[in-house]
Amino acid sequence: MRKLFLIIFLAAAFQSFGQAPTLKIAKLKYGGGGDWYSNKTSLPNLISFCNKNLKLAIHPEEDIIEPGSSEIYQYPFIHMTGHGNVLFNDSEASNLRKYLMSGGFLHIDDNYGMNKFIRREMKKVFPELDFVELPFSHPIYHQKYNFTKGLPKVHEHDNLPPQGFGLVFEGRLVCFFSYECDLGNGWEDQSVYDDPEPTRIEALKMGANIVQYAFTTY
Repeated sequence: MRKLFLIIFLAAAFQSFGQAPTLKIAKLKYGGGGDWYSNKTSLPNLISFCNKNLKLAIHPEEDIIEPGSSEIYQYPFIHMTGHGNVLFNDSEASNLRKYLMSGGFLHIDDNYGMNKFIRREMKKVFPELDFVELPFSHPIYHQKYNFTKGLPKVHEHDNLPPQGFGLVFEGRLVCFFSYECDLGNGWEDQSVYDDPEPTRIEALKMGANIVQYAFTTY
């Protein structure tokens, strides 16, 4: 399955013979009424940071992809965020499962209020799996940047520590869920939240780790 993902990804990446592949990432447009479109400046800023500091060549703007789309295999990394309800129908859950089993990676960033919905819906995708909290020693925290205490705290909501949860399929982390952290808010233009620059940089570094991990494990 993962070999199939790589073949499809490379085929989709080449726009025409002789051109270099265009690496893209996507934001997930889901149903249920939640604001999947939130944090509009987050991914462009994260992409710029990754291109500069990880020496990648990701297209500067993210694409929008729906969970049931056959084009989902073009993207080794998909980001999902929002505040409210999430709903996957059966065909969307099945397609997401195939995507993740084939080598894709899903990052879910709780912008506040997604927790109960995303846990319910990801059970449709992987009924046999539960989210597990990743130890601070997990490689996702130790890519280019080291986070010895796990996720950085960007915004406070319920006076809880930030936590990183994962779905692990056949020994591989296929979905990373950042909770009580608000990474995506930290990636936004400074004018949006006026967060201190050190906080924004820590958020971007952790985001870069997630991207780097996803790109090196598919």
